[in-house]
Amino acid sequence: MATIKQERLNQIILKEISDIIQFSLKDPSIGFVTITDVHVSNDHSYATVYVTFLGKKERNEKGLKTLNKAKGFIRSELSKRLKIRRIPEISFKLDESFEKARKLDEILKDIHDNEKKVS
Repeated sequence: MATIKQERLNQIILKEISDIIQFSLKDPSIGFVTITDVHVSNDHSYATVYVTFLGKKERNEKGLKTLNKAKGFIRSELSKRLKIRRIPEISFKLDESFEKARKLDEILKDIHDNEKKVS
C-alpha cells in the first residue's frame, strides 16, 4: 500500500506527464491519449505510466510505441518541472482496465436482458 507521500508523487507525475504530452510533445502519431494512473516505485527510480488511447486497437500499439520512443524527452522535461532528487525512469503501459470493465458491463447487460425475457 502506497503512503500519502507516494500517492501525492504519483498524482504530481501524472499531471506533469499529461501536460508534457499535451503541450510539449509534437508527434501527431500519438493521437488522443489519456494517462489513467502512475505508479512510482518506493525508491523513486521507476515510474509505470498507464495510458489509454481513443480509437481503434491499432492506434494503441502505434501510440504506445511513440510514447516509449519519447520517454527520454518526457523524463528530461519532467526533471525541469519537479524538484525531487531522483527523476524516475519511465515506462508506458496500456491500461486495459477500461476494456475489461466494458466487457463486464456487456455481460451484465446480457444477463439482465435474458432475465427480462424469462419473466
